[in-house]
Amino acid sequence: MTTKATTEQPDVQPLADDNTVILDTPFRRGTTDINSITLRKPSSGELRGVSLSDLLNLDVASLIKVIPRISRPGITAVEAAGLDPADLVAIGSKVVGFLLQKSVKTDASLVA
Repeated sequence: MTTKATTEQPDVQPLADDNTVILDTPFRRGTTDINSITLRKPSSGELRGVSLSDLLNLDVASLIKVIPRISRPGITAVEAAGLDPADLVAIGSKVVGFLLQKSVKTDASLVA
């Protein structure tokens, strides 16, 4: 006869996607609260009209132009302009990461 010991496991939240930013200051769209934004790597065409060096320098105007093009849920430029500065920096850091080659990220220890 075997007995099965039961151990209670704590509730574990799944880790957010690497490209997801949990907002410090969520915003509301209609009746929906936007608590996080998931970004995807932009194609070259989605960077049209934006200087890459401005993005690398976290230029606010450039980020506000690019974020609506690569975010889910899709946010507008007005919503991007209204983001908390800390959230904008977090999102901008992800955008900068998309612009770097894998070898550069590895050399700079930006990739696990």
